[in-house]
Amino acid sequence: MVPDLDPPVKRQHWHRTPGVASGGEKCRHLVESSPGSLLTTVSLSSFSATPSQLGPLSLLVIGVAAVHCMGLLVKCARHFCLRLNKPFVDYGDTVMYGLESSPSAWLRNHAHWGRRVVDFFLIVTQLGFCCVYFVFLADNFKQVVEAANSTTTNCHNNETVILTPTMDSRLYMLALLPFLVLLVFIRNLRVLSIFSLLANISMLVSLILIYQFIVQGLPNPSHLPLVAPWKTYPLFFGTAIFAFEGIGMVLPLENKMKDPQKFPFILYLGMAIVTIVYISLGSLGYLQFGASIQGSITLNLPNCWLYQSVKLLYSIGIFFTYGLQFYVPAEIIVPFFVSRAPEPCQLLVDLAVRTAMVCLTCILAVLIPRLDLVISLVGSVSSSALALVIPPLLEVITYSSEGLGPLTLAKDALISILGFVGFVVGTYESLAELIQPTAAPMSTNSSRAFAYGAGLLL
Repeated sequence: MVPDLDPPVKRQHWHRTPGVASGGEKCRHLVESSPGSLLTTVSLSSFSATPSQLGPLSLLVIGVAAVHCMGLLVKCARHFCLRLNKPFVDYGDTVMYGLESSPSAWLRNHAHWGRRVVDFFLIVTQLGFCCVYFVFLADNFKQVVEAANSTTTNCHNNETVILTPTMDSRLYMLALLPFLVLLVFIRNLRVLSIFSLLANISMLVSLILIYQFIVQGLPNPSHLPLVAPWKTYPLFFGTAIFAFEGIGMVLPLENKMKDPQKFPFILYLGMAIVTIVYISLGSLGYLQFGASIQGSITLNLPNCWLYQSVKLLYSIGIFFTYGLQFYVPAEIIVPFFVSRAPEPCQLLVDLAVRTAMVCLTCILAVLIPRLDLVISLVGSVSSSALALVIPPLLEVITYSSEGLGPLTLAKDALISILGFVGFVVGTYESLAELIQPTAAPMSTNSSRAFAYGAGLLL
């Protein structure tokens, strides 16, 4: 689920707006803004990338590190707001001001690149989410259509049914393309927030029904492997960090708090809820489906009308959230082209650029139709940088003149190294799997590797 937050069109116009929302509303927005909560997509495909027992612990460690980095970002942003007498600074501004305060002359001279790097990773991350939505929608609609003739009213026996073959999932993506193009033509976030409300309701109902199914008749876990190949752990890392990558929403949410001093409590409470949902859903889903897991937990639901409706309901929610996730990169990219066009052509250029961006996400989804690998690749490439690598380094640079204790320096170094290693190894393994897939199908190999953590992505 995604927040119906209405961020300003241009970063430099963001300002503190006290009294906009209460702590409870911001906690809800924080929970909703986590990409993992948007997807049943990665649903079961992510944890067996680790030893089975190590999955929950790994997710907890990554979650704690990611939330701590969110806190570091808020801390540094407040530091520069007070120091520069500014009402609000966003992620890119904070990094830029941090580099400007660095003792290194080279970093000070190239501080503007800090903002550009953050913008680049935000664009990659958000468009990556959009690619995931294409694959998710295609897979679920395809399964519903192919199982239509075999769908029953009996939801107690999850029998294997013979699916009626239809067109390739990539053709479903192309069929969805014009509808998503029309969706992103809606440029007013207040209008999109109506769709956000519908999406939130549909996904909440779906999530309740999914939990209701996976807790029934859990099989004996003794048949599950104790240890999965360690080579799949980088894929798990990418999926897990993808699930927790909500750091881009932290400062806008803090900006709209009635009492910003309460934001750290709201942050930790909201992310604790997210972590509990991820771990419980991943664990129960993996125990329920075991080695038969697929790239999305919805794809493992029975072929009865109730759970087929869940797939459709969740897919509708994901469809509407596409426009909201698309908004962030659009507000970075579109103005660049519109500002260079003659005034009579600006609207046409705006719509053309939006269409091209949607087509780009569709093309990437068609080229990489394996949902779990798309998520792992996006998580490894950009989410790890935004969520783990940059914030600790930002703290070191920001407070270098004031002095940091050895424990703080060691902690920041450890988190950044963890993020960088995950970035390098996770990207390598994801690309290697894309270029030269393993002999085993995804659902029994790399999915199995993902299996547990994907449940986190519901």
